[in-house]
Amino acid sequence: MRRAGSAVLSVVVATLLALLCAPHAVAQGPWFDHAVGSANQVIAVRGSGAGTTVEAWQRSPLGWHRISPAIPAEVGAAGFAAEAADGVPATPEGVFTLDAAFGTQPSPGGGLPYRVVGPDDWWDGDRQSPTYNTHQVCPPGSCGFDESQSEQLAIPAYRYAVVMGVNAERRPGGGGAFFLHVANGQPTEGCVAVDEAPLVWLIRWLRPGAVIAITG
Repeated sequence: MRRAGSAVLSVVVATLLALLCAPHAVAQGPWFDHAVGSANQVIAVRGSGAGTTVEAWQRSPLGWHRISPAIPAEVGAAGFAAEAADGVPATPEGVFTLDAAFGTQPSPGGGLPYRVVGPDDWWDGDRQSPTYNTHQVCPPGSCGFDESQSEQLAIPAYRYAVVMGVNAERRPGGGGAFFLHVANGQPTEGCVAVDEAPLVWLIRWLRPGAVIAITG
């Protein structure tokens, strides 16, 4: 028993030393510290225009640790906004859940529910629809919502994507279809976009309870 206890103690000590020596440990807490509640994983989006970056942060018993480099990101063509709104290509500021992922490609793994999407997958953008701002499945031309106001999900930017919980109450006109998705070198319609390789890494890292924190 003493030998087993010593082995466990050695592992604990080694883990604590590794965390203490982590190059990205932040003793005072990052900018989002008081806004994310009990979340232990945060994707932090900060900047303006071409200077916008995404970082992955993990909370340990010793505090927050940045576990990724600053990843270049694209945001809305109109920059950031205090609130989301339909028809406004701005990325909303705030803290939002990251509850699920999807893509045209097979799941890369990770802790979030993942759905493979195809030509019958939509994000309902019809303000008059009872399923506004939700994922729906129906063949084109047969949907019970206005398809011209909605978004088909089988597009290159959604090879991989994570759903951001913007306008979770689904208030008509309050914005919908906000994702963290694959970048194409252009500003978005309000989403956050990064290159495919780091996005796949993020999806594999994410677990239930993670959030995205955004500030301009």
